[in-house]
Amino acid sequence: MAKRDYYEVLGVQKDASKDDIKKAYRRLAIQNHPDKNPGDHAAEERFKEATEAYEILADEQKRSAYDRFGFAGVEGMGGGGGPQDYSSVFKDFEDIFGFGDFSNIFDSFFGGGGGRRGGRERVSRGSNLRYDLELSFEDAVFGTAIEINYSKHDACKACSGSGSADGSGRKVCPTCQGSGQVRRSSGFFSIAQPCPTCRGEGATIDRPCRECEGTGLAKKKQKIKVTIPPGVDDGKRVVIPGQGDVGPNGGPPGDLYVFIRVRPHEYFERQGNDLYCALPIGITMAALGGEVSFDTIEKKTIKVTIPAGVQNGKMLRVREEGVPSGSGRRGDLYLKILVQIPQRLSKRGRELLEELRKSEGEEAAPHPIRLADLKS
Repeated sequence: MAKRDYYEVLGVQKDASKDDIKKAYRRLAIQNHPDKNPGDHAAEERFKEATEAYEILADEQKRSAYDRFGFAGVEGMGGGGGPQDYSSVFKDFEDIFGFGDFSNIFDSFFGGGGGRRGGRERVSRGSNLRYDLELSFEDAVFGTAIEINYSKHDACKACSGSGSADGSGRKVCPTCQGSGQVRRSSGFFSIAQPCPTCRGEGATIDRPCRECEGTGLAKKKQKIKVTIPPGVDDGKRVVIPGQGDVGPNGGPPGDLYVFIRVRPHEYFERQGNDLYCALPIGITMAALGGEVSFDTIEKKTIKVTIPAGVQNGKMLRVREEGVPSGSGRRGDLYLKILVQIPQRLSKRGRELLEELRKSEGEEAAPHPIRLADLKS
């Protein structure tokens, strides 16, 4: 089933304030909370859907990306597919609901966050990362390989990712017995909250590593070569699997999403796989026709035949000189004829044009052309 628009999910307008979004989510969350609707799968799905919408729209950066690009703009940022860590949504829930963190509810729904189940340490996938890459028009058309530099979380070298300074690793939390949760009741709610001792991890470290402060993760500068396929368009993305943040507790890494921005070209424009360019010619070439030389986007010189009597604005099609596509066939090149009228004439040039006007019987008072004839 297709995903619903996030504004539609929360029942707010696109210009809604952050407070309006918070109030709308609070109403839906209370109405569809699993503890209020035990065994109601539809309510549980509505609860998850509202939470995902709030996670995007409550964050200015994510909301801006969603408004511009839709679901594609927020993939890898907490919305639009895949397990996500929704714990950040609930940092301000003290003032929304009047009591603490909801994050462990969403561990079971969305597969995010920390915690342990059954005494076993939970392994979560790392976060996806986004990188914005600007390309020249030519590189986008023909593809390229380019090195990029960015920062990501990797396993801490000092403790080999264990988080422990002495290598003893983690021990089962004595407060929650490894579940990562303690429960708190408030009215008809019974809320599972992160254990205050282990912060929801289900395990504790006696001597945390000083380098990573017990997280097992450390920032690392990464340099990789990204292959851009031919024909990539502005706003598209290239996914590099396994190049995102490493997951906590030895979890697998997320992916790197490379979003493409293409710089405009001085002469060419693109529509799909077709290229467009203006081709200026003189009045004699327009009248008599002939051949002109033209340099394509890949600096290849081709001969273009100009038909006699060609009119200003006429489009000439050159097959398969456009943008390469995945099917193996290139788009076409369209040349828009611009007939250039000289602003100054030599004496001889004026004489010749006067002779042409007389010989062709050009009218001094031309009749209007019917609009229907212009459209034909």
